[in-house]
Amino acid sequence: MPHPSQPPDRVLDLFVAEGVLEPLPGGRGTTWRAGDLALSPGHDASEAWLAPVQARLAVRLDEQSPRSIRLALPVPARDGRLVVDGWSATRFEPGTTSCRDLATLRATAHLLHAHLASAVPERPDDLAARTDQWGVADRQAYDGGSAVTAAAERPEPGIADLVRRLVAGLDGTDLGREQLVHADLAGNVLLDARGVPFVIDLSPAWRTPLWAEAVCVLDAVLRLGAPTAALDAWRTGAERQAMLRAVLFRVLSDTPCDVARYAALDLA
Repeated sequence: MPHPSQPPDRVLDLFVAEGVLEPLPGGRGTTWRAGDLALSPGHDASEAWLAPVQARLAVRLDEQSPRSIRLALPVPARDGRLVVDGWSATRFEPGTTSCRDLATLRATAHLLHAHLASAVPERPDDLAARTDQWGVADRQAYDGGSAVTAAAERPEPGIADLVRRLVAGLDGTDLGREQLVHADLAGNVLLDARGVPFVIDLSPAWRTPLWAEAVCVLDAVLRLGAPTAALDAWRTGAERQAMLRAVLFRVLSDTPCDVARYAALDLA
């Protein structure tokens, strides 16, 4: 019987995915290998604009000598689509290991976002069309009223109070210039056979690099075993404002949300 999280036969057929299905580490633990492809769910059809950008940048980064960062190469389905029933595909990179080191993750974030800033100078219109849970939560995290309203409709005990406290801490601090960022870096950085960071499952958002880094640090603490002390530098100033929005983003996109785990961080 197929595993409930594995790509369905229709997706495998359209991406011409061959070979034994094998779950891969990284991200939310939902990526699968099939031959020379890595298939991941949770993508919106509105992301089709991203693949050509990602492909050009991936090739350019691989041409650098020495390489300092790499990016997974998107692969289209045989009907030309880049997202099929929420699944996308990239070329599988053999010999990689998961990166759990927070310093490396943050350095990778700085490099990647510098390259993305030049590769995508203007906000793509299609970003506003995202209706997946992450796209919706991203918008709510920057609109306190919407965040409070959304939390009030959720069933998890304590989530409405937590979101209200997070929103109450927000102010108008400038978090920097917005650009294309990877909103899910922790867990999606591998090290290739030569130890070069290899970024997978690009989750697009038009926010500041400071916010994306805050999400990365938060996720590293919650999911990768980074020490809670890593959050200490994010409790004041612009860093605190970025972290409050990062926590809102995660609380509102997690379904269900482990409210007690976020509350224990004492960031609100």
